[in-house]
Parts: sequence; structure tokens; C-alpha cells
Amino acid sequence: MAIQQTIGSHYIRVGDLARQTGKTVRAIHLYEELGLLEPATRSSGGFRLYHAAAVERVRWIDLLSGLGISLHETREVLDRWWKSNRGPEAMDELRTLFTAKLEEVRENIRRQQTLEQELTAGLEYLETCRVCGEPGAVECCVNCTQDHGVGHEPALLAGFKGARDGARRTPRSTLVTVEERQEGHPER
Repeated sequence: MAIQQTIGSHYIRVGDLARQTGKTVRAIHLYEELGLLEPATRSSGGFRLYHAAAVERVRWIDLLSGLGISLHETREVLDRWWKSNRGPEAMDELRTLFTAKLEEVRENIRRQQTLEQELTAGLEYLETCRVCGEPGAVECCVNCTQDHGVGHEPALLAGFKGARDGARRTPRSTLVTVEERQEGHPER
């Protein structure tokens, strides 16, 4: 009983580690298989037992994953880190990786900001549709003459149009790509 109390006060079981980190037991086992995490020992019943610091290790792995660094990339980085002959070489490699990931994050932010602008413009345009003077069929919207107050039809909405004559077409043929819209080819 004294041994179990010592183990219980210093180690945590795999299920508890999973609960504390929001991961599945299978994810914890995968981290082990990849060499990213090691159990400190096993209980007499064969349960994996981890040091309390394993919680922070799993959170670190999750943080890297959130940056777009795969588990295999994490494994490779760790391998190269520990195989480096000199600390500055290891730090240079991390700097290179972090710089590349920072640029990816910034590019994703730019894309998200562009999408935000498109959605905002689309919603502003659509707001005027609430008081439309021509509450007819959707074909009326294709040739809408109402002043939407935004200058031009947003690209997200332009894709729903495509037929100059208002004739019905299949959804595939009426869609216009954003690139086509931006190049000045609003309709096919």
C-alpha cells in the first residue's frame, strides 16, 4: 500500500494524462511510438505511469502541432536537436523552422483577412436585399438593378450568377471562380 501511495503521488496513469491534456489514450500511445513521450515506469498491473511533467510535454507537442508542425517533423527536429554537436547549430535549425512557420502563419492570416473582407462585403451587399423592390424569383436577382451601395458585386456573390439572360443552369455551370471575377470575367 505504501508503494502505491508513492506511485500515486509522483506518477499519473495514461488515462489521467489523456484527460488532463484533452488527448485520447491512443494519441498518448502514438506520441510514445514516435519517441516524443516516454512513460516513467509501469505499475504492477502493467499500466503506463508518467511523471507529472508529461502533461507539459503533451501540451508542447500540441502547441507545435497547432503551428503546423507534424508529429513526424517534431520527431525529426528532436532527433537532429540531440544529435547536434553544438548548441548554436541546433538553435539555427530551430530558428529556420520557426521562421518558416511564422511566414506560413502570416500568410494564413492574410488569407483569412481577405476572406473576412469578402464576407463583410457580401453581407453588406446582401443587407440591401432585405428591402428589395423586386421580391420575385431568384432569376430577378441575376439582373438586379438595385443600388447595393458597395460599388461592385462581391466575388462571393458573383459566383452565384453566370447566366446573362437569367436562364436556369446547373449549379456547376453558373459558378464563377474568384480569379475569373478579379480578372474582369464576371460571367462565363
